[in-house]
Parts: sequence; C-alpha cells; structure tokens
Amino acid sequence: MSTDREFDIVLFGATGFTGGLTAEYLARNAPARLRWALAGRNADKLAKVRERLSAIDPRLETMELVVVDAGDQAALEQVVARTRVVITTVGPYLALGGPLVAACAAQGTDYVDLTGEPEFVDRMYLEHHATAEASGARIVHACGFDSIPHDLGAYYTVQQLDTSGPVTLRGVVRSDAMASGGTFHSFLGAASRARQMAQAAKERKAVEPRPQGRRSRAVAGRPGRDKELGYWLVPLPTIDPTIVARSGAALASYGPDFRYSHYAGTKTLRYAVGGAAVVGAIASAAQVKPLREAMGRRMPQGEGPSEKKRKKSWFTVDFIGEAAGRTIHTRVSGGDPGYTETSKMLAESALCLAFDENPPTAGMVTTAQAMGESLIRRLQAAGIRFQVVG
Repeated sequence: MSTDREFDIVLFGATGFTGGLTAEYLARNAPARLRWALAGRNADKLAKVRERLSAIDPRLETMELVVVDAGDQAALEQVVARTRVVITTVGPYLALGGPLVAACAAQGTDYVDLTGEPEFVDRMYLEHHATAEASGARIVHACGFDSIPHDLGAYYTVQQLDTSGPVTLRGVVRSDAMASGGTFHSFLGAASRARQMAQAAKERKAVEPRPQGRRSRAVAGRPGRDKELGYWLVPLPTIDPTIVARSGAALASYGPDFRYSHYAGTKTLRYAVGGAAVVGAIASAAQVKPLREAMGRRMPQGEGPSEKKRKKSWFTVDFIGEAAGRTIHTRVSGGDPGYTETSKMLAESALCLAFDENPPTAGMVTTAQAMGESLIRRLQAAGIRFQVVG
C-alpha cells in the first residue's frame, strides 16, 4: 500500500453514536501527524461533527469532509484510494457494508470495522479475500468489544504457555453494561438468518485453506460451574470464538492442537439460568419479523448511554488456559465495553495499521494475526489491562 496517500485514516459513520465517540477519541489521542478526514452522505451532519471535534482540537476546524453514499461503488473507490486506512461504524454491515469492503480490497486500503455479524464476515471472505491478498489490503473485521478482548486475550494467554502440545482455552465474559444497539441488532439479524449464516460458513470452510499439520477449533461449551473462577457458565453464541479459532489457525504459536470455548459468567446459578432463557427467548422471537422489529425499536442503533453511565460501566474477560500440565489464569479488563472501550479499540486498531510495525499480512485477517503485540501495547497504554492473574 502506498505511504504517500493524502490521508492516513478516513472515518465513515462519525455522525452516529459510536462513530462520534471514535472521532472524539482520535481528536483527543491521535498523534499530531495524523492526516484524517470524515466521510458520510450528509454534509450538514458531518459539519456538525467537525465543529464538535474542533472544540477538542482547534486544528480540526479545517479537516476535510467527504460526502459519499455507502452504495456508490465508484465514489467509494475514489475515496478509499486517497487513504491508507478506512474505519467504518456504518451498520448493519450485512445490509450496508459490502461495497466499502470491496472498494478497500480493490484499492489496497486497510480496513477496520465493528461487525459482530458472522454471515457478513464469511461473505466478505468469499467475495473479497483473494482481491485483498493481491492488493495488499488488510481487512480486519470485529475491532471492537466483538472481538478484540477475546482475540487478543487468547493471544496474550497463549504466549504464557508451553504450546509444544495441545492447548485448551476458555474465555469467560462478565460486565455490568448493557449490550450496544449495534451488537443487539447484529444478534437479532444473525438469529433471524440462521440458515443463510450456516450456508455462508459452509461455503467459506470449503475454500479456506487449513493449517498444515495443526488444527484450531472453536468448541461449543456446556453450561456448568467453573471451579477455577467460581462462576456459573453460559455458552455465548457470538462471533468471538470463531475469530479466536481463526487466529489459532493462522498462527503457529498457538500450538499443534488449539481448542477454545466461550462463555458468559455469573456469580449465581439463578442468573445463569435466567440469562440462558433470555437469550433463547430473544433468538426465538427474532424468527418472527414483527417481533424482531419491535425488539429492534426498543434498542435502536445510533444511540447510547450518557457519559456518566458509561464511566460507571466495566468488563472483564477471564481466560483459563491449560497446556503441558500447567493451568494459567489471565484477564483482560476495562471500562464500558459497548461504547467507550469499543470506540477506543477501533481507533487504536486503525492507528496501529497506519503507523506501527506489524507482521506482514494481507487479505481477511484477525486482530491477533494482523497486529498482535503492537495492538496489545497500544491498548495497554490506553488503559485496557492485560494481566496474568495466577
């Protein structure tokens, strides 16, 4: 990818809630040398975002605004050809995200998003991985709470283990924050398209190369009590275990036989049973269009909690890794997962691709595969903790 492009980063979606937080994070934390612009379809809304950003950093008063429609393929290619990295928070990605991925793959432009939609990720692999590999573009999906704490947390844990033999790892998520509107809508969409999602996964599996002499798997866990952590576990039907398993397949450091299971953790059995029942009820209701639309209206995309509420929220992801007769406990933790930390993770991912020395990769790659140690260091400096607990 050319290093003399006009911009380092172009952000799509800054007029939305999470996109606006991402823009504000960049305004406060990006290096002075960052050359960036905002892109979207509404010039007036973009101008209001720029005005808000210039109150944070007066130098942004003249930042460029690029008016472009998310469905205009030719115009998108012109925009992405001007930048080294694209950030997008414009979802739902299955409905709106494809043309931008196609443009980045064609133009050799790095790309990060917040998707938690497995069908979208698999379709983008099938349609654009080969093009991105040839152009040198790094297409990195799931660069927010889906799935950075889990993907990089697994990567961090594996580095603490002897991986000469089999490695078994489980991740256990806890938080006091409500899921973001985007995450909720992604879950509703996936639940309503189970057949199409399974078909996309099957098609990808048929063409995606497997590691030679090794294997890496996401293993469906069972509900129960975790003796090491003391929590009741509920398997989580998210994109995260698939992302972790893909990193395990891509990186030999995960050992010859890597297995990962993914859970939510609760302190009491009552909450575990209740949580599982709620997830099941929502998934069932999502099959009925009027019910799905009604649930979507109750938690709309593009809105979020107040700053005061976000400041009180937290998350932890505990990992229990077992290898060569040793068990290790690590943890990734931070503040509000769905908005504050997600916008931080997304922005730092883009900055990492733009400025850091990363492993040579191209095509559809995970955060661990594309950035690994560099992104962990960035997130630690930004206040997200990676630690060995025991």
